[in-house]
Amino acid sequence: MKETKPFPKEEGLDNTLSVLKEGYLYITNRTIGFQSDLFETRLLGEKAICMRGEEAAQLFYDNEKFIRDGAAPKRVLKTLFGENGVQTLDGDEHHHRKAMFMSLMSREGLRKMREITNKHWGLAVGRWETKKEIEIYEESQEILCRVACEWAGVPLSIDEVKEKSEWLAAMIEATAAIGVAHMKGKRARSKAEKWMTSIVEDVRQGNINQAEDTTLYTFSWHRDLKGELLDAETAAVEIINIIRPIVAVSIYITFTALAVIQQPEEREKLTAGDESYLQNFVQEVRRFYPFFPFTGARVKETFTWQGYEFKKGELILLDLYGTNHHPDLWDQPEQFKPDRFKDWRGTPFNFIPQGGGDHDTGHRCAGEFITLEIMKESLDYLANKITYDIPEQDFSYSFNDMPSLPHSNIVLKNIRSK
Repeated sequence: MKETKPFPKEEGLDNTLSVLKEGYLYITNRTIGFQSDLFETRLLGEKAICMRGEEAAQLFYDNEKFIRDGAAPKRVLKTLFGENGVQTLDGDEHHHRKAMFMSLMSREGLRKMREITNKHWGLAVGRWETKKEIEIYEESQEILCRVACEWAGVPLSIDEVKEKSEWLAAMIEATAAIGVAHMKGKRARSKAEKWMTSIVEDVRQGNINQAEDTTLYTFSWHRDLKGELLDAETAAVEIINIIRPIVAVSIYITFTALAVIQQPEEREKLTAGDESYLQNFVQEVRRFYPFFPFTGARVKETFTWQGYEFKKGELILLDLYGTNHHPDLWDQPEQFKPDRFKDWRGTPFNFIPQGGGDHDTGHRCAGEFITLEIMKESLDYLANKITYDIPEQDFSYSFNDMPSLPHSNIVLKNIRSK
């Protein structure tokens, strides 16, 4: 029997506090120290294997070797993902549920998303012209709440926008929070699920009619592998799993605004209105800035890889941020260079800001395509369609805040349409 080799191991009874202190850089810092793209540690009271890089991602997204059931901590399910959502499923059940999500990502669906985003940015600019200043992060949350609900076919009155966008934002911001912020996220999740469950029930009772190509209709009438309708609560969780990630793009939009401000030479290239450069710019925003730090899975059955033994049930964490900054994969990874995506021929495993692998059958984010459409339209407004003044503010951001954001949330003054 061939001997296995030991993982590089971080000392300590539990290193969860180090994750909270170092945030996005926790895994990367140790892979550099160990000179190894994987290592063993203890988090939340159990052994965990942390990995980064393209080979690690290719392994991690092998559905024959890893499962998602039981990988996400309860605190994440109670705030970010919701119970029984697609992120927690495996095998045929996951493929069937994921197909429901991917059915929405048609060319027509993406075109509609771009049009709706353009409309709501235009309406927002009209409101901003009456204000002295605005914060991009807060305002983009409300824009995207309106966008998400209109695109998904979810009824949303003007009076509800602020409340619902705050609920969705609280879920996102509670991911790694403790204390008051975490409890706020749990309460927001509970309120949002009750709201959406009521809407699903109204659809099924014929009180709300929506086109068959909308999220609301598709998810309300989706049947599982046994041919049974999802219970209303689970359907509500999955609709929120469309709307919440769209609102989370407000983080990317805030960093997009930061890049437009801090990269004047790159902004100048945007004035030509070239769609391909808009695409390259937003891809570099997604690669360069912190969004989601890492993702988890559990070993399905014991196996050996590159001489290391992965035991059944072990927790595995893949470093998303670290892989997108890996020096073996990216030239000058700590520089903001949109041109790196010109004629780029990447793989599903070396550029993974929203997960890796296959969209249709794997656990890569189904909403990645609509994220790009939203970001390109938002970038076009920030770079080409409005003018504004930039007051003195704190543009810095911290890697131990999850999610991370510029400390000022990006303040703009005297906004005018061009």
